[in-house]
This record gives sequence, C-alpha cells and structure tokens, in this order.
Amino acid sequence: MKKIGIFGGTFNPIHLGHLRSAEEIREMFHLSRVIFVPSSDPPHKKKKAILPGSVRARMVRLAIAKHPYFTLSDLELNRPGKSYSIETVSAFRGLFGEKSSLHFIVGLDAFLEIETWMKYSALFELCHFIIMTRPGFGKNFSREHLPIELAEAFCYDSQKNIYTHSSGYRLFPREITALDISSTQIRNLVRKGRSIKYLVPAAVEEFIRKSKLYSPKGIDSAG
Repeated sequence: MKKIGIFGGTFNPIHLGHLRSAEEIREMFHLSRVIFVPSSDPPHKKKKAILPGSVRARMVRLAIAKHPYFTLSDLELNRPGKSYSIETVSAFRGLFGEKSSLHFIVGLDAFLEIETWMKYSALFELCHFIIMTRPGFGKNFSREHLPIELAEAFCYDSQKNIYTHSSGYRLFPREITALDISSTQIRNLVRKGRSIKYLVPAAVEEFIRKSKLYSPKGIDSAG
C-alpha cells in the first residue's frame, strides 16, 4: 500500500522550515511521496495579501526540484472558489483509490482551528492526520486539543501516542525539529532589503530577488 503525505499551505513563500518538516515526516512515516498543495484562496486569509498561485507554485517547484519524493499538485489552484481541505482530500482519495493510505500533514497551530474548517469532522473519515508541533506551541498533544464534539470518537494508545478514530483512521501527534522560520518573517526581511539567505532554498531566494517579490516595487507587496 502506498503511503502518501498531503502537505497544504499558502507557501508565501515556501521556506526551509516547510521542507525540513516534510522531510522528517516522510522519513518518520515511510511515505512514498509528499505532495505539496499550494492553496488558491484560503478561507482564513485575505486573498489580496497573497501572491498569485502560479507564482507561489513556481517557488515550490524550484524548492523541491531535486527531491525524489516531493511533488507539487496544482489541484487547489485549478479549482474555483475557496480552498477547502475536505474537497482536496476527497479529490486525492478519488485519485489514488482505497489502496493508498493518505496522511494529511498539518501543524498544531492550524489544527487548533480545525473546528472552523468546512465539514471538518468528515476529514477523519477520509485520511490519517499527522500533527506537527511547531515553535511557540507546547510539545505535547493531548485529548483536549481534539474538537469537543469528536473527542469521544477517538481511542488513545498511550504507548504509541496514537489516537484512533471510530472510522479506523488515525491521528499521529509528532514532534519535529523546531526551525523558527516563517513566511511572514521572510516577507518582512525582503521589504527591509535584508538577506533571506539560508531561510529559503537558493533557487527560491534568486527567484524572489529577480522577480522583485514582496518589495514595494514588486508584483505584490502585501501580506
């Protein structure tokens, strides 16, 4: 059975924190591939503050070009309207079929807002969840982090640190290397004319510089 990771985000821009997280999760769960899915119109962010999807996708392609297990999907970019996770996971489930094991990769900060996602409870009936801890949040995931209405649907295995949903899909809280890098930080540095070297892949750094992204005179200075 193929084990596939789905890693969504705005990637505005993609940085080494994203890449290191994906690599650690890939190794940890023996994933056959990790699919990066740039969002087109994320419900929780102002669209005008985000670079066009084609530009963000270009940066992702540059960042993962030499990695044999990382791929990019423009599924959300080609779908009109808001980018809802339930639609994305359902599409991948239809694409890969029941013989593939889908793992939805998300940070703890995003998971804590899951009750605001459209049809979020249905996600636990479609795929596994891998919840990554990030800088600024506690390292230990507990039952209190689960949506109240779903808490009783999960059984906890304390030895393996796994929560199993009544559907059979699992939720895996996992610690990753805490690289304190954010896209907001990178955009701010660019606006101030400061270096972003070693925060993003060299190819992404060059693309941002040549395209004048995030600078007052660039194609987009918001965000």
